[in-house]
Amino acid sequence: MTNNKLDIKLRRTEVSDLDNLFQFQLDKEAGYLAAFTPKDPTDKSAYLTKYTKLLSDPAINNQTIIIDNRIAGSIAKFVMDGDAEITYWIDRNVWGQGVATKALTDFLAIETTRPIFGRVAFDNIGSQKVLEKCGFVKIGSDKGFANARGEEIEEFIYKLT
Repeated sequence: MTNNKLDIKLRRTEVSDLDNLFQFQLDKEAGYLAAFTPKDPTDKSAYLTKYTKLLSDPAINNQTIIIDNRIAGSIAKFVMDGDAEITYWIDRNVWGQGVATKALTDFLAIETTRPIFGRVAFDNIGSQKVLEKCGFVKIGSDKGFANARGEEIEEFIYKLT
């Protein structure tokens, strides 16, 4: 199934979405690919506290991805070290169906900050392809500690101008 068959929509994230979104980060395979996760991804209280606060930050654009009236992920723009960055998390049950690409394409139409950067673990090929399909260009790499892997790994840096 491709995104042409799915009814994919974005809407501003609400506090009531956070319980569902928290469940996605409990998926160990998804966490491994995301790599740069919280130290304890099972700490629901810390998650809810952090994201409830972030929802009220005007510098952050948090959107919830909805497919056929159910939450299927999240996508956001945030600022780190003065640069706008993109992040997204897709329910593994809909991987490979074009959801991330469609959600990012739609998000970039409403979030017009440029340049905007994306970072992805060196071995997260699916996410690299999503960024490239949406016009991001790989501009470099960095190393950082990946909590989900318990070690420092390389991450690729992408940029959309």
